[in-house]
Amino acid sequence: MAEDPYKILGVARDATPEAIKKAYRKLARQNHPDLNPGKPEAEARFKAASMANDLLSDPERRARFDRGEIDADGQEQRPAGGGYRRHAEAAPGERYGRRPEADAFDDIFADLFAARRAAESAPRRGEDNSYRLTVPFLSAVQGSTERLNLPDGRELSVKIPPGVETGQVLRLRGQGMPGRNGGPAGDAMIEVAVAEHPLYRREGSDLRMELPVSLKEAVLGGPVPVPTPSGPLRVTLPPHSDTGRQIRLRGKGVAAHGKRAAGDLFLTLRVVIGTPDTALEEFLRGWAPESPGDPRAGMEAME
Repeated sequence: MAEDPYKILGVARDATPEAIKKAYRKLARQNHPDLNPGKPEAEARFKAASMANDLLSDPERRARFDRGEIDADGQEQRPAGGGYRRHAEAAPGERYGRRPEADAFDDIFADLFAARRAAESAPRRGEDNSYRLTVPFLSAVQGSTERLNLPDGRELSVKIPPGVETGQVLRLRGQGMPGRNGGPAGDAMIEVAVAEHPLYRREGSDLRMELPVSLKEAVLGGPVPVPTPSGPLRVTLPPHSDTGRQIRLRGKGVAAHGKRAAGDLFLTLRVVIGTPDTALEEFLRGWAPESPGDPRAGMEAME
């Protein structure tokens, strides 16, 4: 047995015909199969609303339902004197006349077609275009403005924020496909690829670099020139700096951006003996250190 038609349409039992029609049209628009492909639950709600409207939009059938003479499916609740009686006793204009639900369907489809035409003529945003841009390492670290040549001959100016990474996508608003019917243009979506650098290696906001130093610089210490992304610096080495020693230069890594602080540059020393030097060789042959040590201590093979 079908559910109470008043409950299906969400109207009171004393609702006016206009209120019933309005409620039905709203449910029909929401659940029409053409607007909900592949959704059987919406189709079921549409059919239920149609049946409820079919009953309640007919004044005679609604009155009989309210009196309990027929159920929500329109079936007789008690003998009614013949199945053809209602048709035979109906007024001539009502026997074969157009039923109210047909008018409601016409209204619904008219609304659907009008909505479709309105959608086709409405302003529509253009599609986004995707591009790929290779950015020099230092441009990604410090930030810069790069040029991107498009297939259609245009050239875009792309602002690279400090700290951009490979795979990150930058959006240039309004640089995509033109809109339709006066709609806004789409955006250019630019995927960044950061090139490698011969000196620096990036770890988050920090940079790492291997710094070659001479034997004299390593033993005696003192100032040495160091190339950094923001320009050359002179860094003072502590005396007796061995290979592998790390020196931290604060704020000399990836440049600050927004709320992110600048990273650091870590130098890893590598002692380089350099070209053969006869004087150094003669000195080392006669040199006897006061506290000789074994640089390979602890490297015995384990059994």
